[in-house]
Amino acid sequence: MAKVAIIGGKGHENPDYLTDLKEITVDTLYGKAGPDLYCGKYNGLDIVHLTRHGRDQSIPPIQVNYRANMIALKKLNCDFIISFCTCGSLQDEICPGDVIILDQFIDMTRQCQTGIDEEIKDHAGNYLAMAEPFSEDLRNHLIESAIVQGITVHTKGTVLSIDGQRSASRAESNLYRSWGADVINMTTAPEVILANNLNIPYAALTLCTRYDSWRTGNNPDDLTDVQKIIAESRHKAMKILDYAFKRIELPD
Repeated sequence: MAKVAIIGGKGHENPDYLTDLKEITVDTLYGKAGPDLYCGKYNGLDIVHLTRHGRDQSIPPIQVNYRANMIALKKLNCDFIISFCTCGSLQDEICPGDVIILDQFIDMTRQCQTGIDEEIKDHAGNYLAMAEPFSEDLRNHLIESAIVQGITVHTKGTVLSIDGQRSASRAESNLYRSWGADVINMTTAPEVILANNLNIPYAALTLCTRYDSWRTGNNPDDLTDVQKIIAESRHKAMKILDYAFKRIELPD
């Protein structure tokens, strides 16, 4: 039976959807994974739940220990990773409250957290192909789940990841739009690169919470408005996840 890792971002910090819940600790060469890491079951499926920013949201994106987190999921023998994340929209047609299943990324982060030295064997064969970074099978499960349940979903999208914690300037935002990026966030590129390093299929279930800086007016700038969008979308995201879990369990 498959073991699925869930990386919980904003709005998905709480592993309360799991039964037989246990908090665990995994140490790696890069430190302790977490800050919060759990194992449990969901309808009989083995789940590892990692909170990216902590259950109290105290860890900003630039302080997330991406390498320790992803190595821990590998050590726990996770077969797949589904990440919950939020984003800002760089395109008119992607609106606050929309769900996007990403298929490409542009990495504008400057942290040295996207390489895993112990995975390089004899300093050879360490070139990593990244043309299609997100798992097509996992993406298809999430897309099918949304469509079957009547949830509007953007079936592809390019995310541009920057270091946080800040928004893009308007000039940056317009530049990223001109590059063809669809959404912007701070966490996806480091995670998906490392997942590929570790050969773990990865998909991101992404919620748009606002338009990015390029757009003025008619934008939920207030943090309370953003939190409301996240809270209202949690049930929708869990419905997608529930159906996707059933597809993952199906035999080949």
